[in-house]
Amino acid sequence: MPLPTAAGAGTGFDVPPIDRTAKLFVGGKQVRPDGNYSRAVLSPKGRRLGEAGEGNRKDIRNAVAAARSAESWARATAHNRAQILYYLAENLSARGDEFARRIADMTGVTGAKARTEVDASIERLFGYGAWADKYEGSIHAPPLRGVALAMHEPIGVVGVACPDEAPLLGFISLVAPLIAMGNRVVAVPSERHPLAATDFYQVLETSDVPGGVVNIVTGDRNDLVKVLAEHDDVDALWAFGSQEASTAAERYSIGNLKRTLVDHGLALDWYDKAASEGPILLRHAVQVKNIWVPYGD
Repeated sequence: MPLPTAAGAGTGFDVPPIDRTAKLFVGGKQVRPDGNYSRAVLSPKGRRLGEAGEGNRKDIRNAVAAARSAESWARATAHNRAQILYYLAENLSARGDEFARRIADMTGVTGAKARTEVDASIERLFGYGAWADKYEGSIHAPPLRGVALAMHEPIGVVGVACPDEAPLLGFISLVAPLIAMGNRVVAVPSERHPLAATDFYQVLETSDVPGGVVNIVTGDRNDLVKVLAEHDDVDALWAFGSQEASTAAERYSIGNLKRTLVDHGLALDWYDKAASEGPILLRHAVQVKNIWVPYGD
């Protein structure tokens, strides 16, 4: 007797299709979008690769609340944050071929180019793991007798809108410096190629990242940036990938004096370490507390 096959094969078995809709990632859990809407994710040739949830204002509010509740991450030791970033890099490396295929399918680049992006993403996670306990502040000598300690502290909850270029590397290049410094993130991944980020939340789930530290809400970048900018419990906002998102981030953050970092739609070379790794982003991932310590007679 032949074994039953998949749906539509004429065996009399009605096997439901696999749900290929990537969910949002909020508070360490995969969740359906509030509106239950999704958008198709297509290859450059129009082949359907899956669907991604269409996040809305309510989803952003839930993600911000989850990020705010994960404030213990800011109190974790730099060594602990470094170890988790290393763990993320190792787990991404173990699935490198899978991520390379995903990037190639979504963007149309060659397999070799996709693998280069994955390798650069792994290296970036290792890099920020190394930075986590080394970007600690500085000491200044003021005119009065004493020293001033410039101490780096996390900003808090940071919204991040990611570019379409290099969807995995761009995502990791923006999220990693923020969590390395103890911030919690609400990230809006590439609007055109979101599946690299939604695949990555499976890496987050297996790498000891506390729930709420990294939250991922897919959907319309410009609309979600506006919601993040207007949210009074978001402490800073980084917007990359479009002039419209940059303009919205700056315009709607005026009312609550939110710190912003934008690219005005100018494509950044995410493979260039001098332009996209290290202090150039770390200095925007911290706030500085100056402490004057008098000494002498």
